[in-house]
Amino acid sequence: MTKVIATLIAGLFATAAFAQTPAPATPAAPAAAKAEAKETKAAAKAEAKETKAEIKAEAKTAKVEADAKKDVAVAKAEEKADKADAHAKATKTKAKAHAKAEKAEAAATPAPVVTK
Repeated sequence: MTKVIATLIAGLFATAAFAQTPAPATPAAPAAAKAEAKETKAAAKAEAKETKAEIKAEAKTAKVEADAKKDVAVAKAEEKADKADAHAKATKTKAKAHAKAEKAEAAATPAPVVTK
């Protein structure tokens, strides 16, 4: 009977020892989960940073394009104004030339002779 009791007690201790072995494995799981969460968070931050850089680059490009369009518009307006000035100057010069030619023609024509 003592051998039976001793075997039962040894069996209880062995069962208790084997039952407690998986318990230390559970703290490793949260550590792995923490590491995975940390990695995910770092990846999300990196992606956000990359997206932000792309947006900034696009904004700079858009600004440069807008400035270039503005410069082209200003140049066209100046060209148009220069053409208008040149046209006005040419018209004025032609008018002066015609007036001068008429004056010279009038001076070159002899006065009519009136005889009585």
